[in-house]
Amino acid sequence: MNSLKDRIEAGDVRLAVIGMGYVGLPLAIEFARGGIDTTGIDVSAEKVSQINAERSYIGDVPDSDVAEFVEAGVLRATTDFSVLTDADCAIICVPTPLSKTKDPDISYIVAACDEIAKYAHPNMLVVLESTTYPGSTEELILPRLKVDGAEAGREFFLAFSPERVDPGNETWTVRNTPKVIGGMTPACIEAAAALYGYAVETVVPVSSPAVAEMVKLLENTYRAVNIGLVNEIALICDRLGLDVWEIIEAAGTKPFGFMPFQPGPGLGGHCLPIDPLYLSWKMRGMNYETRFIDLADKINTSMPQHVVQKVQDALNEQGKATKGARVLILGVAYKADVSDVRESPALYIIDGLRRKGAKVVYNDPHVAQLRLESGEELSSVELTDTELQEADCAVVVTAHSAYEWERIAYKCTQIVDTRNVLGSCV
Repeated sequence: MNSLKDRIEAGDVRLAVIGMGYVGLPLAIEFARGGIDTTGIDVSAEKVSQINAERSYIGDVPDSDVAEFVEAGVLRATTDFSVLTDADCAIICVPTPLSKTKDPDISYIVAACDEIAKYAHPNMLVVLESTTYPGSTEELILPRLKVDGAEAGREFFLAFSPERVDPGNETWTVRNTPKVIGGMTPACIEAAAALYGYAVETVVPVSSPAVAEMVKLLENTYRAVNIGLVNEIALICDRLGLDVWEIIEAAGTKPFGFMPFQPGPGLGGHCLPIDPLYLSWKMRGMNYETRFIDLADKINTSMPQHVVQKVQDALNEQGKATKGARVLILGVAYKADVSDVRESPALYIIDGLRRKGAKVVYNDPHVAQLRLESGEELSSVELTDTELQEADCAVVVTAHSAYEWERIAYKCTQIVDTRNVLGSCV
């Protein structure tokens, strides 16, 4: 029988992608585009139904792509994990959130691993893409596959390859973003690299899964710490009466030794607010304090409350109290031109303003309904002239390109701009 790597290189394998969210669905599409027979597995019957009905629920994946590959018979979805029996390769793309105490919640990874273990068979490749702490692949997945003395690199193959999805980025996609891969053995790396060659243009092999896990954490910790720094500079400039945006723009003219980051209302999305804390948690267990990470997290998580205070100050300038004031939130997605509200600072800003008695409404062209932590649902209001004029204060949280900033600046009586989109309009 040919080796798994030989069969992968011949395109004679079946792939299962576990988790059909912002990472899993785009990845499954690229493998299907590369000609690999791909089955998506998800516990959500709704997601499975939409894929099989040739519809996408991810902004970066058009319906036409789903339809093309479903009709071609190279893409399908199911809630039934038993399809792993016939899968040669399985990629885990499940969520890795934080608990209320900011400890890693690896329950989704464990659940996926347990399902794989039920149907694991010789010569199978398993790859974890979900972001987690260094050592997770070896600690969580390896023991579940190492049954009856089976050895990684011989009876089965195991690797970690961190996702690098950037929702809304039309320049860097799954296919052209380099893919880091760390395998348990050289044979594991070779098998995983051969598989990912169907979905990505460039593979970057590293020496182990732990190295690949740490690469992902370094990438997002780098961003989170630098955003924390520039957010603190923004707070300092606010107290000094200086324009932080002018300062960043001027500093950015230096051709060496400086990279501009932008301040904002806080961090959002599944990566930046969460990934560095996986590393912080891991090191606490080794009696080491991650001071940069912890301080950056403290600053970044304080920014929504800073915005609430700015709204209070803006209302005070008009002689109005926060209680009873109508506040219009412009944008609730965590970044521009996407519909993703995971960890969005808008959620914390809305909650902070409501607790102070403000009547909060929101508009977002990409988010029709918003569920608050309390379980209450809000609906996006139409951005009419009347809505803009009746707001005692508008808050720019997300700089969607669909917004007409000059119109907003002209119609609103008071605006708190956390994204510096109105500088040329007012």
